[in-house]
Amino acid sequence: MTQLLHISSRDNPVLQRLRKLSQDGSAYRKLGTVWLEGDHLMRACLQRGHAVSLAVITEAAMAEPALRMLAEAAPKVLVVPAALFKSISGLESPAQLGFEVPLDAGRALLPGQDSVVLDRLQDAGNVGTILRSAAAMGFRQVLALKGTAALWSPKVLRAGMGAHFGLHLVEGLAPEDLDALQLPLVATSSHADKQLHQLLLPIPCAWVMGHEGQGVQPDLMQRCTLTVGIPQPGGEESLNVGAAAAICLYESARQRLS
Repeated sequence: MTQLLHISSRDNPVLQRLRKLSQDGSAYRKLGTVWLEGDHLMRACLQRGHAVSLAVITEAAMAEPALRMLAEAAPKVLVVPAALFKSISGLESPAQLGFEVPLDAGRALLPGQDSVVLDRLQDAGNVGTILRSAAAMGFRQVLALKGTAALWSPKVLRAGMGAHFGLHLVEGLAPEDLDALQLPLVATSSHADKQLHQLLLPIPCAWVMGHEGQGVQPDLMQRCTLTVGIPQPGGEESLNVGAAAAICLYESARQRLS
């Protein structure tokens, strides 16, 4: 049965923890939990069967049956005034409800699994976009090398739109850790001899997406079995990494399905 608690103090230790999770993008690494704000992320979490430890909901939202039912999926619910919820939220327009979710930080990479490798990507929007594309195209594992934006930070969570809960995510890796994948690594390059549409891609494989400004680091590029180019008849010098990833993952999915 759900435990219902009404909280009115800004100094409540649980709210202080949630405030840290919401406003510090890497706090989840120390605290072992993440903060999900808004019903879309909350529903995505529940639909994938992830455990939830706590819900926080405003007094006004508690009066709405659908939102109350969503909050009561957690074993404990904190009901707070709107102003207090706003002090937790990292959003300009707070969503009025959220979950605290335990995080399995000790995950190991899965050998032989179609994967996406993120090499020091800095922009949270790009990272979240790639997670969404990976989930949509059937790539169930995303591996982040050291220097990549924190995968479970609030900004990446919002950009991922729930994709996190359909993926096996591992971060903090070094290039040599990828040897355990036992898969061919594939990267894009403007200097590649072959274009994406001309190649029979390895299946399964791991697509490597490099830093927004520097591209794939040399040590990692040397580990790549294949480099491919993306045709750009419009003449632009390069594509945004999120757009490039979507194109590459779609082509892999297309070939896999055919």
